[in-house]
Amino acid sequence: MSPNPEQRKQTVEAAIREISHIATLPEITVRIIELVEDPRSTAQDLHKVISQDPALCSRILKVVNSSFYGLPGQIGSINRAIVMLGLNAVKNIAIAASLVKLFRGGELTQGFSAKMLWDHCSAVAAGCKIVNDRLRLGLGDEAYLAGLIHDIGLVVEMQFDRNRLVEVLKRTGLDAKGEPANEMREIEDDVFGANHQDFGAALCDKWRFPRPFALVTGYHHRPLETPAESKTLVSTVYLADRLAGRLGVGFRGDLVSLDCDPQVLEVLGLNASDVQPIQEAMEEAVKTAVNLAA
Repeated sequence: MSPNPEQRKQTVEAAIREISHIATLPEITVRIIELVEDPRSTAQDLHKVISQDPALCSRILKVVNSSFYGLPGQIGSINRAIVMLGLNAVKNIAIAASLVKLFRGGELTQGFSAKMLWDHCSAVAAGCKIVNDRLRLGLGDEAYLAGLIHDIGLVVEMQFDRNRLVEVLKRTGLDAKGEPANEMREIEDDVFGANHQDFGAALCDKWRFPRPFALVTGYHHRPLETPAESKTLVSTVYLADRLAGRLGVGFRGDLVSLDCDPQVLEVLGLNASDVQPIQEAMEEAVKTAVNLAA
């Protein structure tokens, strides 16, 4: 039986309170987000903050110099990276570099580990970038970050109560390939009193992410219910999520079916025959993305 809205809200608030000391973004990432959101900030301000963390600098340059961005020549400095990609893109790379630290832990049960979830999210992020670039949707690097965080609600569940998440996964009935027999979100509602969409949206609010990211985490299984201004972004994640599942990369236990709703494809200006070329383009990009995210 599905929990009522008030029960769902109380469950989510309790979980976010409980894990707030664990699932936090590093201080430097919070400062980067605040900096980029401030219209008075300059590239030099961002460079000054990032330079305080050599590991973050290295990770940003690794991503910037990958085939993923296809920039001419090697970029050897954060200043140059900011000039080539812009403040917002570098901010999103910094957030991505920070998020990987939250996806830690061994295998909970057959078909699920934190690493498998991270690989899946990385694959979806790569798919979002391809969909955005091929369809010229104008979502920029927000598409990549949206794909990367779409299942962050599962991290909340993992950190809030691993035993309950194990129960969910067992009842979902993942086979040797990680394919589910039962609808995971319904089981989450029964076991937790809310599902990973609810937890993900609440965590994005807690982190003060821009509103579209809360909508991505909260509605990526039901993009047609999102407000018009965010429907394209959420639909992009919905499509990339299913295509990553078809490629068999990482965790896919929350997707009983990998079919795409024609109405969601219509939001993106696609029909069923347009999907296969996008899936083919994803294959190589996903390998690069998963390696970069390791």
